[in-house]
Amino acid sequence: MRPNAVKQALREGKTVLGTSYGQLRDPEIARILKAAGFDYAYLDGEHGGFGIETIQNVCRTAGLCGLTVFTRVADMEYELIARALDCGSDGIIFPRVESPELLEKAVSWCKFPPIGIRGFGLTVMQSDYEPVTIPQMIAHRNENGMVILQIETVKALEARDELLSVPGVDVVMVGPVDLSISLGIPGEFEHPKFIEAIDQIRDTCVAKGIVPGIQCRGVALSKFCRDRGFRFLGTSNEWNLLLEKARETVAALR
Repeated sequence: MRPNAVKQALREGKTVLGTSYGQLRDPEIARILKAAGFDYAYLDGEHGGFGIETIQNVCRTAGLCGLTVFTRVADMEYELIARALDCGSDGIIFPRVESPELLEKAVSWCKFPPIGIRGFGLTVMQSDYEPVTIPQMIAHRNENGMVILQIETVKALEARDELLSVPGVDVVMVGPVDLSISLGIPGEFEHPKFIEAIDQIRDTCVAKGIVPGIQCRGVALSKFCRDRGFRFLGTSNEWNLLLEKARETVAALR
C-alpha cells in the first residue's frame, strides 16, 4: 500500500509544495503537476466544479504517478468526507473551521475505529489491488491519512488554541483571502494586521506540534510565508499556472 509521502516529508521537517486543482477536469493534470515537481495537489470541492466521479478519476491517476492528493470538501459533512476518502484522497481539507466541537466530529469521520467512526468500505483506490487484511487496511489508512483545517476568519483566529487542541489535526492551511476580508483589509497581504495574524497562527501551530501551512495566489506571497516558517505551501492553481505560462510565451513572441 502506498505511503503518504507528504506526511513523511513533513515529519522530517521538510517543506512541501502544492497547488489547487478544481477547474480542468482532465486527470492528466495530475501527471503534469507531478512532472513539474509539486509534492501535492488538492482537489477543490469547495470552489471548484468537480463531482465525485472526477475526484475518483483524478485520485486514481495521482496514485499511479505518485502525486499526493487531498480533497477540500465543500462543507464538514460525513458523506462528503467519507466518499472523498473512499475515492483515494490522501487526506481532507476542512474549510471555514470555527467550531472545535464540529472539528472533533469531522476528524472522527476521517478515521476508522477505534480512533474514529468512519465506515469501512474496501475500495481498490485504498488497497491498490494488494491482498491486505481489514486490520492492515485500517492501520494503514489511519496512519497515512491527513487532516488539514483552514483558518479563514477572525473568529477562528481567536479560537485557534482551542481548535488546534483537537486531536488528529496534522496541518493548518491558512486561507489568506478570506482571512484578510474578515480582518477588514481584503487582499492587503502586506498589512501589519494580516502579518500579525498569520504569525499568531504559525506560533500556535508550532506550540501544538502541528504543521503551519497556507494557500497563496502567487509566488511572492508564498515565498514570504515560506520564509516565516510555513511548511505546507500551496501556490496558485492549475488553470492560473497554464494562463501565466501562456501569457509569458505570447508576450515573448509578439
